[in-house]
Amino acid sequence: MTYLEKIDQAAEYIRRICGGAEIAVVLGSGLGDYAERLTDVKTIPYADIPHFPVSTAEGHAGNWHAGTLFGKRVYVMQGRFHAYEGYSMEEVTMPVRVMARLKVKTLLLTNAAGGVNTSFPQGCLMLIDDVINLSGRNPLIGPNLKEFGPRFPDMTYALDPKLKQLAKEVATRLEIPLQQGVYCWLSGPSYETPSEIRALRVLGVDAVGMSTVPEIIVGRHCGMRVMGVSCITNMAAGILDRELDMYEVIEAGKRVKHIFAQLIDGVIKGI
Repeated sequence: MTYLEKIDQAAEYIRRICGGAEIAVVLGSGLGDYAERLTDVKTIPYADIPHFPVSTAEGHAGNWHAGTLFGKRVYVMQGRFHAYEGYSMEEVTMPVRVMARLKVKTLLLTNAAGGVNTSFPQGCLMLIDDVINLSGRNPLIGPNLKEFGPRFPDMTYALDPKLKQLAKEVATRLEIPLQQGVYCWLSGPSYETPSEIRALRVLGVDAVGMSTVPEIIVGRHCGMRVMGVSCITNMAAGILDRELDMYEVIEAGKRVKHIFAQLIDGVIKGI
């Protein structure tokens, strides 16, 4: 069975149970409670979706939700897949391809990230302005899936300018502190060393994490409008004189879930 056939089977299964949606939200570590805001919800465990990977990361519930929010049909992924779990790039980005088959036009990506910019307070939200890929991987390597997009997609506006402007307007109106910066993807699962963080700061990186960039690339390839928000759950290695702890990441996500929900609500309302 080809990869495209697997995508189509997964999409048809979701369509049959949940129907379609125009907006999709991917929830990162500690941010999964946002799914509870949907009404008329139908939920599918990832394990039930044909050919879908299963989330193994802490803080990723592994459910696909479909429902209504502010009069719009919305998919919410409660958890994602990472390369460090042993998944291929095809598997990591399969949900985005499935969304494209389901006619999703707007993709809102969220994650928990380590703060590299020392002026960003721990627990703040950062609108992703641009990305740097230092993982050595790209989800478009291999034969081009021309059914989704071109061989060489342009990444100048990988993060949609109008969505970024909308997020900033929402944050200003609701008095939500919102940083803006560059997110760097490294493969993990080990956290970065203090020397790596110093090098990233020289490169202009503001936050670092182990996800999201593959989804941005594939979303762009599929012609979606993409926006990304990071929750700066901890300061990266070497900034504070202590070791990093994944449970700190999850707990910090829970502490900002209220303002995070307000921001995503405002963006969805404004789309």
